[in-house]
Amino acid sequence: MAQAIKKQALGRGLSALLKDPENDIKSVTDKNADKVVGNIIELELDVIEINPFQPRSNFNEETLQELATSIKQLGVIQPITVRKLDFNKYQLISGERRLRAAKIAGLNVIPSYIRIADDNESLVMALVENIQRHDLDPIEIALSYQRLIDEIQLTQEQMSDRVGKKRSTIANYLRLLKLDPIIQTGIRDGFISMGHGRALISIEDEDVQTAIYQKIVSQNLSVRETESLVKTHQEGLKPKVGKTSKSPSPFSVSESDKKEIATTLGAKIDVKIEANGKGKITIPFKSEADFQRILALIKG
Repeated sequence: MAQAIKKQALGRGLSALLKDPENDIKSVTDKNADKVVGNIIELELDVIEINPFQPRSNFNEETLQELATSIKQLGVIQPITVRKLDFNKYQLISGERRLRAAKIAGLNVIPSYIRIADDNESLVMALVENIQRHDLDPIEIALSYQRLIDEIQLTQEQMSDRVGKKRSTIANYLRLLKLDPIIQTGIRDGFISMGHGRALISIEDEDVQTAIYQKIVSQNLSVRETESLVKTHQEGLKPKVGKTSKSPSPFSVSESDKKEIATTLGAKIDVKIEANGKGKITIPFKSEADFQRILALIKG
């Protein structure tokens, strides 16, 4: 208990230090920076601005009220993280739910870790800390990864190192952003899971995507059932491969008939009949004399 009181007193003392214009700390090399940067300090809520890089955009009001009730009873157990912008001015890096709940609870101050960072590093810290420490929905996580690519030019390999996730995991999240916006909203709102979304990605036609999405929701299909439905659709798009069945010939020539013609002409013959009933008889000959012989037999 004595240690807790001492820690709180230290936090209040550092708060006073930060309000002294003669001790305005702007970099880690400034005087007293070691007493501030990385330490927990009680900051007034009105000197903290919301982080524009915050990946979370949906805040459940019911859970915020529950957190506010907990804060009223127990206080803010886990400090938020802020970066120093200017004299007595800070920007939130992580902990927006706690900050919002603290305001609802009527607090004037909140325990905060102080950091000094440029905009790029602040963005990286905000995204990485939120991905690792909060229950962002899959689309929010995907958007966070995409921002690291677009704004910081991090590769998937570099992101893998920063967030401690496999590159394949990051790639799977990013692929969700290829889905129709309606489906992305469905994932954010919890109507379907990330697994459902991954199954739908292979369908390029957005109309078909949304049609299957509606079926998933209305019939409460599992991920496995969705994968089977998508597979059936994809197989239906493949061209049919195989032998084309031919219609049977309307009649046939018996071997005895062929033999009779061959005997009459004194030559081996070949008879072919098409499906429409048309056909041809091929009569080979060995020489001009043989041809004349066959011709004489035909003329009779």
